[in-house]
Amino acid sequence: MAPVLIWIPLVGLLTGLGSIKAQQTTLHPLVGRIFVHTLNHETFQHLPEHVAVPPTVPITYHAHLQGHPDLPRWLRYTQRSPHHPGFLYGTPTPEDRGRQIIEVIAYNRDSFNTTQQRLVLFTGNPEGPLLPYQAEFLVCSHDVEEVLPSAPASRFLTALRGLWEPGELQLLNITSALDRGGRVPLPIEGRKEGVYIKVGSASPFSTCLKMVASPDSHARCVQGQPPLLSCYDTLAPHFRVDWCNVSLMSPRKSACDKEQIAVTPMLTTALWDIEQSRSWVSPGLSEQVDKSVPEPADELPTPGDGILEHDPFFCPPTEAAARDFLTDALVTLLVPLLLALLLALLLAYIMCCRREGRLKRDLATSDIQMVHHCTIRGNTQELRHMAASRQVPRPLSTLPMFNVRTGERLPPQVDGAQVPLILDQH
Repeated sequence: MAPVLIWIPLVGLLTGLGSIKAQQTTLHPLVGRIFVHTLNHETFQHLPEHVAVPPTVPITYHAHLQGHPDLPRWLRYTQRSPHHPGFLYGTPTPEDRGRQIIEVIAYNRDSFNTTQQRLVLFTGNPEGPLLPYQAEFLVCSHDVEEVLPSAPASRFLTALRGLWEPGELQLLNITSALDRGGRVPLPIEGRKEGVYIKVGSASPFSTCLKMVASPDSHARCVQGQPPLLSCYDTLAPHFRVDWCNVSLMSPRKSACDKEQIAVTPMLTTALWDIEQSRSWVSPGLSEQVDKSVPEPADELPTPGDGILEHDPFFCPPTEAAARDFLTDALVTLLVPLLLALLLALLLAYIMCCRREGRLKRDLATSDIQMVHHCTIRGNTQELRHMAASRQVPRPLSTLPMFNVRTGERLPPQVDGAQVPLILDQH
């Protein structure tokens, strides 16, 4: 009977676990575009539809890639506190295309219940034109979880359109300043961690943004001055942007590409001349022609005379004038020594030349104080003498009252030395 009672709860528990199915949601991130998924408390609560979720329920989340302990390299998770929603955000790369399953487990900190949810991510390529013009801004007035919702992100893009050429703007990436090496702000009201927002567009940069990223603006930032901004800051006051940390990325051809473009016509002309010359050679002679290309000889560097050519941009420093450092050395060494000597003389005068002497001290001391001092010294010597030899008369301090100045003794009435401290012992 006992084994049957044990198996019944186990069967019921296994049946209940088997009936629980994890919620599954399908999402479609795009390569090179920001992906944000909000983990709300309402999604992970098993409550009836007419019952609202208490806003004070603390819930924390743990997200990981299926079969792995952590998230993919392009995906991040953040949550300010158990009372706030969590966010999964990141920008996938071309290597992350395909299907990925993210498992999210919600923990109720009050009831200790857990709820599981699966996010099926199908990462694909974005549609539409390419976004070759990209800019990254450091927003110092917000934290990363304050920009991840759609409303603040849309408001940022709307305000940024006033500083960009007409065209569609899209969010490419959002990164916390702490992930870029920023410091945690002090716990003061109004201090934020900061967030980097990367925006892309098919339209070129405006003159205002180019002026912000110019070398003159960087030089002003190094000196602690605000950079040059020729247009009105449409992001203020809702978004406080650090204009000294604005980076622009545009499609530019490198110097190697330009050299390749310049060399290509020359190669084409040379090949055409070779073909023309080969067409004039008869077939019999063409077989006897040596078609091997000789290896170019290594050109040894020619030593020069060691004198640079005149260059208007090279300004060598002029020769420094001879300078005598004897005066500076004497001032540096003698002035501290003189000050130390004066202080030593002053201290010696105070300690040695202003001693008042014992006679002046005794004259300035009252008679009663001197008598008390002499009495204490006499009694001390007498006690020391008594300690050396016990067979001595009684000390004067134990006899009846006597005049300390004249030494005259009053007639003894009661010998106080013989009176017990407690009268009951008499």
